[in-house]
Amino acid sequence: MLIPRVIVLSGYGLNCEEETKFAFELAGAKADIVHINDLAAEKSRLKKYQILSIPGGFSYGDDTGSGKAYANKLKNHLKAELDEFINQDRLVVGICNGFQILTNLGFLPGALLPNTSARYTNRWVDLKMAGESPWTQGIRTLSAPIAHGEGRYFADEKILASLKKNNSVAATYVKGEMCEYQDLPPNPNGALKNIAAITAKEGRILGMMPHPERAMFFTQLPHWQYFKEKMGREGVKLPQYATGLEIFKNGVRYFK
Repeated sequence: MLIPRVIVLSGYGLNCEEETKFAFELAGAKADIVHINDLAAEKSRLKKYQILSIPGGFSYGDDTGSGKAYANKLKNHLKAELDEFINQDRLVVGICNGFQILTNLGFLPGALLPNTSARYTNRWVDLKMAGESPWTQGIRTLSAPIAHGEGRYFADEKILASLKKNNSVAATYVKGEMCEYQDLPPNPNGALKNIAAITAKEGRILGMMPHPERAMFFTQLPHWQYFKEKMGREGVKLPQYATGLEIFKNGVRYFK
């Protein structure tokens, strides 16, 4: 049975690599955190992995726009190796800043623009999962936190039509449990068509703004204590895990 290996990129302001590594290893993979400079110095190293993960953060301080400088670093030093990787039967996931990097690389269509509020937004959202992707198999809904200032998905009509035709919209913001609990609007950033996540390459590349690695345990949910009391009175055991973990489990299952 294959235990997939995951390379989690780091460096220059990416700051969610430890949580992402933990998520993949909890899901059953073997993950390594690798600084982009170390990968550029040993390009063949990428061939050892089945999954490439670009985690969240604020690469290069978002000074030239979220994800642009890190994407240029990848283009200048690893473009051929990345092209080879995505054209094989392997998986890629970019979360938050990672999603922004993937769009700037051209691996995912569209762009992530500043939130319509013109403010950094940190809150929980509810998602309706859809599309045809190994990453989202069996997941109908997901609640997870966001933490971004440039998360508004934008694309022209041609790209939006293509996403719809190819079932490449992986998640949309909807009004669900978290929005009702916190009395918040479903769409936190003004994304077109409420788009929170998209895919490419037959669903093998996933980019999403919410953080599933911050929604893996039931006790990470903002209202878990309410359910602790409620379920305790009903004699129901408190779940250990939340739905965010399923994203990472799906990545592992793909190779098993």
